[in-house]
Amino acid sequence: MSEIMQYATRESAFHRPHPLTKLIFAAVVVGIAVLTSDTVMLAALAGAVVVAAAAGGLARDLLRQVPLLLSLAASLLVLTLLTIRSGETLGYMVPPAVPVVGGAFPVTAGAIDLALAMSLRFAAMLFAFQLLVISTQPRDLVHVMDRLRMPVDYTLIFLIALRFIPSLQLEGKRIHEAQLARAYNPGRGPAGKVRGLFPIIIPLVANSLGKATVLGLTIDLRGYRSGTRTPLRDLAVGRTDLACISCMGLLFAGYLALLVV
Repeated sequence: MSEIMQYATRESAFHRPHPLTKLIFAAVVVGIAVLTSDTVMLAALAGAVVVAAAAGGLARDLLRQVPLLLSLAASLLVLTLLTIRSGETLGYMVPPAVPVVGGAFPVTAGAIDLALAMSLRFAAMLFAFQLLVISTQPRDLVHVMDRLRMPVDYTLIFLIALRFIPSLQLEGKRIHEAQLARAYNPGRGPAGKVRGLFPIIIPLVANSLGKATVLGLTIDLRGYRSGTRTPLRDLAVGRTDLACISCMGLLFAGYLALLVV
């Protein structure tokens, strides 16, 4: 199981820039992905993020999420084919030769195009956010958000998500291995897989609730509501960061101008 939203301790071109630069990079990618529906543009955007990650030696961490994106794309394709009826009809999910229900659920070009655009949009946003997380320590992201005057409650939610999701993923893997060691066999096929989820989800949720209680008590004991926070280190924005931020701002502004024209 590949870990998601987990900081990778290494030296790369993406680890050196200021967290604000990487945060703006992710925001620009997400903004462009949301504003466009062109599949070519979305594919180029997702490819550009992967190429940038490869230049920084982090492409392998991004490509580990490809199976997740493929399953998401398959789900979106089925959903759009069942609900969207636009464009040229390319075929039918149920062949016309089948009695009674033959010719049901037509496969249209509009549904395929929409599913492809949504899949590429999610891929670009996931790659950009994954690149931000694996190259930036959570404390540095929180420090930047605090400097940007973000509400402290939102900052805390963001930090908890970054900390808890990898730990929950690892704990779920351990629970699954423990059930296998106990010779638990829910059976084969889709029904067996569904039954196999319950012995994992129930203890995982129970442990998560216990951790949430401990976390709440810890936050109160550390004077979270006092409003006084001292960062471990103060990060300064360098000239290279300012140049990168300016280029990304010009790129986003140019894209908005193209949309208006």
